[in-house]
This record gives sequence, structure tokens and C-alpha cells, in this order.
Amino acid sequence: MRQKLIPSLLLGYDGLRRPLPLTGGQGGLILKEAYSLLKPVPLSGDLQKDIHAFLVTNGREDTASHCMAVGAEARRLAEAADCDPAQAEQAGWLHDIGAVYPNDVRIEAARLLNLDVLPEEEAFPMIVHQKLSRQMGHDLFGIRDAAVLDAAGCHTTLRPCSTLLDRAVFVADKIKWDQTGEPPYLNLLLPSLELSVTHAAFAYLSYMWDQRDKLRVVHPWLRSSYLELSAHLS
Repeated sequence: MRQKLIPSLLLGYDGLRRPLPLTGGQGGLILKEAYSLLKPVPLSGDLQKDIHAFLVTNGREDTASHCMAVGAEARRLAEAADCDPAQAEQAGWLHDIGAVYPNDVRIEAARLLNLDVLPEEEAFPMIVHQKLSRQMGHDLFGIRDAAVLDAAGCHTTLRPCSTLLDRAVFVADKIKWDQTGEPPYLNLLLPSLELSVTHAAFAYLSYMWDQRDKLRVVHPWLRSSYLELSAHLS
């Protein structure tokens, strides 16, 4: 039996969504169309369990393991950074649920959900999964804590005016990365983490900025975050 989707749509959802011209039942149909490719799971009320089950059911067992690891690491970092560990853990669990969409349909899914798709995301669709994760956390898992959703929604690039919670989840994702071997930037990030999670976030952003000419795209959120933290820490 298909899980009932939450029909409510928030207009202008923190700047990530454009106002929808559709209301009521039509809005619900948009949600159903956007999520029609996914296999729903019955929600138990245990967010960790539900996210893990959702990812495994949708063929992303690797992502399920990664999300659990990032959640645990984000909690650990949040405790040291004096931000809410429970929020960090929840955002870590949520952060990659958008990966259930293959790259070739992510832009279409984002547009169906009326998310603002930037030119850099259209050129490199992998990046838009962070916005999808944010929206799916709201629509499919009933998360209403904006801080949790925001942290999940900027875990790849960070964002301008980021919070300590955003940075904790961002850094946790970089430490517990989802590829083989050791991250090439870890020797820069971990010493910086001894200073603060903000220093660690900047260490990763600096690593990416230094090789920006080699990147497929430079996301504007990453650029703004780098410049902002550079000024903040100087």
C-alpha cells in the first residue's frame, strides 16, 4: 500500500522553492508525481530506522550506511561545537536521501518540487541532491525543524550565513565520505578541527577553492561560503 504523502506545500520555502501557482489537490498531485519513482516505506516514528529502511528499499544500501555514519559523526562534532547534537544527528541521517534519484532525473525531480535549480546544478546534477534531501525530509519524513532541514540541504557546498549546525553536518560528511580510501583533504581538515568546526569547514572549502579551475562547476554557495569564512577567520 502506497504511503500517503504530506500534501501541504510551503510557498517560498526559505528561498529554495519558488511560489507555486497550484494549490490544494493540484499541489498534492505535484508531490505524487515528483515522488512516483520512489518506493515508500511505512513510517514507524523512529527517524533513523525509517531513513535506513527507505534507502535500502530504494536500492541505496551504501547510502544508508553512509547516512548513519554521518549522523553519528555530526552528533560528535555538534557536542564539541556547542550546538544541538540531536539536530545534527537527524540532519546527518537525512542529508543524502536525495541520492535515491539517479543523476539523469534529479533536475526534473527538483523542478517538479519547484526547487530553484541554479545553472551550476543543471550543469552538474549531482549537486542538487542536497536540495532534494531537504525537501524530501519535509515531505516524506514530516520534518518541520528548519535548522535540521537547512543543515541537510547545504551539506555538499555549505551556504552563505551558515550556522554551527550547518558546519558540523558539512564537516561530518567530509570526514565520513562515501568513496573508497581516505579523503585526500583529511590531513588538512583534521588539524583544523582541533581549533573548531568552523576552521575545519574552511579547511575543506579552501581545498576546493584552490582547485576550482579543475572542478566541473563552482557552486555559488561554495564560493560565498569560502569568501565569508575567509573574512570571518582572518
